[in-house]
Amino acid sequence: MKIIGVIPARYQSSRMPGKPLADILGKPMIWWVYQEAVKAKGLDQVVIATDDDRIAEKCRELGMDYLMTSASHDTPTSRIYEVSTKLDADLYLQIMGDEPLINVAAFDLILPETLPEDPYYVAGITNVMENPADVIDFSNQKVACNQKREILLISRSPIPYPKGSLDIQYEKITGIQLFSKQALAFYNATPKSILEKAEENDLMRFVENGHKVHAICSPYKTVSVDTPKDLTLVQEILKQRN
Repeated sequence: MKIIGVIPARYQSSRMPGKPLADILGKPMIWWVYQEAVKAKGLDQVVIATDDDRIAEKCRELGMDYLMTSASHDTPTSRIYEVSTKLDADLYLQIMGDEPLINVAAFDLILPETLPEDPYYVAGITNVMENPADVIDFSNQKVACNQKREILLISRSPIPYPKGSLDIQYEKITGIQLFSKQALAFYNATPKSILEKAEENDLMRFVENGHKVHAICSPYKTVSVDTPKDLTLVQEILKQRN
């Protein structure tokens, strides 16, 4: 079984252009993600998938493995699909390049010891949200699961709604997600689904078409850098660690 870690990185971002190259203690943000990812024992290779020459140049400068991909991708999963057509593997681990606080220990929770029986295997790491303000923040994509920890819905709204009970543990999906090669091929060949368009979450393409998406809850919290304010927070946390 071969597993490749893929860090999708695009320069153009509506809220924070050039985000992968944002400076954190003298190194670009994507460097922090890459350095943590290459520690994972379950990954045979880690590659940065980009469409921008500036990111590629920084990868060469810092000795990070990278692959040039099309600029037409509108989702990270689509970019990883392209990687799957160029680098052969059984499974592909998506590691978002805007989460520099990722902990390699979280990878152990999602990487299987043997190849899953489901040829369309998809899984994602989730984190419990402890701050009520995070639950109502639309940038945090909440998940609702069945008893088998299979995702029923991903929404930017607080789900489930606490009408009959307050005994609810809210979880958000993170940028650590695992796809089989066949699942990526299905994703590429299937039009965007209704809920995927509404919520802007591409995992819903699998859910709406009857494929299981396994939610794996991790105690290792991360912070997605979507704004300069998020970047300042991450800089302070890493400054304290180092």
